[in-house]
Amino acid sequence: MQKFISLITLLFIFTISTAQNKLGNPEVDPIQIQKTFSDWSVYQSKNIMLSRDFTALDVLSKEISKETFLDQLANGNFIPVRLKSEPNIYVYKLFKIQPKTDTSIKATINQIGFDAYKNFKMEGTAFPQFSFKDLNGNLVTNESMKGKIIVIKCWYIHCTPCIREFPQVNKLVEEYKDRKDIVFMSLAEDSVEQLKTFLARKPLSYSVIPDMKEYMNNALQLNSFPTHFILNKEGMISKVLPNFESLEVALAKESKL
Repeated sequence: MQKFISLITLLFIFTISTAQNKLGNPEVDPIQIQKTFSDWSVYQSKNIMLSRDFTALDVLSKEISKETFLDQLANGNFIPVRLKSEPNIYVYKLFKIQPKTDTSIKATINQIGFDAYKNFKMEGTAFPQFSFKDLNGNLVTNESMKGKIIVIKCWYIHCTPCIREFPQVNKLVEEYKDRKDIVFMSLAEDSVEQLKTFLARKPLSYSVIPDMKEYMNNALQLNSFPTHFILNKEGMISKVLPNFESLEVALAKESKL
């Protein structure tokens, strides 16, 4: 009987060990990338996409929900690091921020985590009621967009990151030009006159809806730009995204559903 129990114990340990090995090691040294703000920031921006679907692990490698993971990034003392895995498998693990680490790393990751948590909580909810007129006088409403995937870019003229991604989002519109069930529109804070002058120099392939500052502040409660939304064909928010890179990934997935 004792031998049987010992065998079960060994099998259990082997199973746990094998599972941990499958997860892989961190793709970078979590301590080393905290040496400077620049090292961490470059890694974070290039390798961590909190809007994507990923397996979330706590500091003990225990699987937790994405919501809990983002909440801990927003309110705790952690950075996320991807574990080595197959190219299309994403496993992010929390690592403690070291005592002597630049305090701006914690402040920045708390803000990133807060924004990602807020975006995540919006997903699966109905997009607020709207009735917009774009720069060409076309009326767009929740009802008129039913049965279509809607891609929405929220921006304003003086937002440098918003403008920087114009060539990329224009290319995305071109890529999906034959999909009549996908609509690209943008909400801009600026007036009709300001937008017409600006877009004459820097074209945007989305339909553009002016004077949306109040709507974005109150109905959407945005505090970060650009912000992208993908609405599914039922008018529900499928994804809320902080940049073009995450938008491209999410739209590719949504367009196949």
